Amino acid sequence: MKKLIVFMFLLVLITPVFAQNRADEMPNLYYLNLTIERIIPSSDGYIIQYRTGSSIIATIGVPIEWFSDAAGKAEKRPLPKGNMWPSMSVFYKDGVFSHVRLYVHSSLAHQTWGNIPQGTDVTRFFGDRQSFNIQH
Repeated sequence: MKKLIVFMFLLVLITPVFAQNRADEMPNLYYLNLTIERIIPSSDGYIIQYRTGSSIIATIGVPIEWFSDAAGKAEKRPLPKGNMWPSMSVFYKDGVFSHVRLYVHSSLAHQTWGNIPQGTDVTRFFGDRQSFNIQH
């Protein structure tokens, strides 16, 4: 029993040393979670109206090409049935935009899904399709 206690004590002393070395190798990854007020599908992608940290409604477009492959810049995840409100998580790696994840209701009948009249020009929401500059 004494040997086990001594072993556990040494293990506790040594573990932080290895954890510190691994932390230097890991990238600086963080995310920003924003509440979605309305999501509007279009032929170019999704137009997202979201609430900023100062409770202002801002609008941004997520190009449809970003959803095309597993290593893309965007993914859409369905929310479980219930009263959860949709959100958008924007991920940054070393201070640079990495990807965005939308948590939305799968039913288009939910009040957060919207639509726009056919023929409306929405290209202004999609910018250069390489950057993703949000207001927060």
